[in-house]
Amino acid sequence: MTALSVAALLPDVDVIAFSFRIPYSAPWGHRGASHSLLPAVVAGTVIGLLLSRWFDSVWKSVVSALLSVMSHGLLDALTNGGQGVALLWPHSLVRYFAPIRPLPVAPIGLGLLSNEGLRILLMEALYFLPLFLYALWPRPNNRSHT
Repeated sequence: MTALSVAALLPDVDVIAFSFRIPYSAPWGHRGASHSLLPAVVAGTVIGLLLSRWFDSVWKSVVSALLSVMSHGLLDALTNGGQGVALLWPHSLVRYFAPIRPLPVAPIGLGLLSNEGLRILLMEALYFLPLFLYALWPRPNNRSHT
């Protein structure tokens, strides 16, 4: 779960673009190429193969990692700020938002530790609480004990 959570954060490595003065709206800027579906498929497949020893099957491992990495760009498209997400890069440089945008955009960097950033983190935790509870809900172990 920890590795998949880190994988879901992978697209945000593009924040280093700010250090190199790459504009937000550039293809390699924040929410650009690293948030698109193509790199998510490549990274998710590689991560899934690396994690496969901890899963029942390679298939489950790769699908779990793919969904983890792809979720980042798709969830960013649900936020109410920024310039959208380049989901179809390199085919298109258009930045997309979802038709509904219920998630507040979180501050970048240390701003996340501000009162506003912590308020947004709390709001996101409440939005995703049902998923957290489902993930943590105890399940019977179906593996046979011999």
